Amino acid sequence: MAERSAPVGVMDSGVGGLSVLAEIQRLLPNESLLYVADCGHVPYGEKSPDYIRQRCRHIAGFFRDQGAKAMVLACNTATVAAVADLRERYPDWPLVGMEPAVKPAAAATRSGVVGVLATTGTLQSAKFAALLDRFACDVRVVTQPCPGLVERIEAGDLTSAHLRQLLCSYVQPLLDAGCDTLILGCTHYPFLRPMLADMVPADVAIIDTGAAVARQLERLLAARSLLAAAPARPVRFWSSADPQALRSVLPTLWQADAAVLPLALKKKCEKLRFFTELSFQRRFLC
Repeated sequence: MAERSAPVGVMDSGVGGLSVLAEIQRLLPNESLLYVADCGHVPYGEKSPDYIRQRCRHIAGFFRDQGAKAMVLACNTATVAAVADLRERYPDWPLVGMEPAVKPAAAATRSGVVGVLATTGTLQSAKFAALLDRFACDVRVVTQPCPGLVERIEAGDLTSAHLRQLLCSYVQPLLDAGCDTLILGCTHYPFLRPMLADMVPADVAIIDTGAAVARQLERLLAARSLLAAAPARPVRFWSSADPQALRSVLPTLWQADAAVLPLALKKKCEKLRFFTELSFQRRFLC
């Protein structure tokens, strides 16, 4: 059985999960946290579900080797592809996933029109369709895939004119459609809240699920008597790409500097990347 002082593992395809990590740290300051940025494989939205599942299995195994008492998939696309698989593999291990905030957005809208900013992978998933069927029957949901935003945020760009132009091209159609509520359906996007606040009317609600994920983690740990009592150890970071790249953006996205260790890749994962991506291209691009 895991000890209360054991860490919690948090992963994302890149730096977006840092927005969720901050919410967890804010709500659960005694929890020691591990963060894996799978930057060598970002963005997940362009990868096949099979490949994403393999990446998540690899990272889950790494967290378990580190003695993590729970795992958070701080990525909507990874949750869609892998959370059911991981729960089947580790039925007694607390696992928390992400999903776009359709339910609170449907409750919050006054105009009856909700906009969703998300990756293509999330918007095309059966899980997202099920959320709409369950919670959005009485509202109109307008979806907007946002290619390029993740890459800008991964580079630490939160303010450039190019980013503003790109973001505006995605947001304006939603406003034109009458949306008074915007769902940030990717964990990278909360970093764009300041720019969004300048771009949309003040009465447009902007909703993400980072705080809800932190609350769900708290519930799962409390149910297993695993909430930490002692002060947390400093957050430890790993990246599957050049660790210096992540380290260079941490002062911007995490508001602190920190050491970043390399996440070792297994050769079988690299072979799987080739074959699953080749299969994906043949299936969807040919």
